[in-house]
Amino acid sequence: MDGQSLIIILVLGAVAGWLGGMVFKGGGLGLIGNIVVGIVGGFIGYWLLPKLGLHIKTGTGWLDYVLTAGIGAVVLLALINIIFGRNRS
Repeated sequence: MDGQSLIIILVLGAVAGWLGGMVFKGGGLGLIGNIVVGIVGGFIGYWLLPKLGLHIKTGTGWLDYVLTAGIGAVVLLALINIIFGRNRS
């Protein structure tokens, strides 16, 4: 993986994490939090959505990633809320 790929992954992860934070709680988690939640949400989304029979195909790879990771981020934030019993912001 070269430097450009890493930067793209971090930026898309941050966008997906921010999107998940906006949908779940109404706010972001800060830059580092958004990146972590977005990247982990990407793994969750790519694992979970096909198991549910859902496939996001918009024609552009980066938009597919952001939407899938955003959905995964919402799932992750919901799990964090259930486990810790309080809202995270």
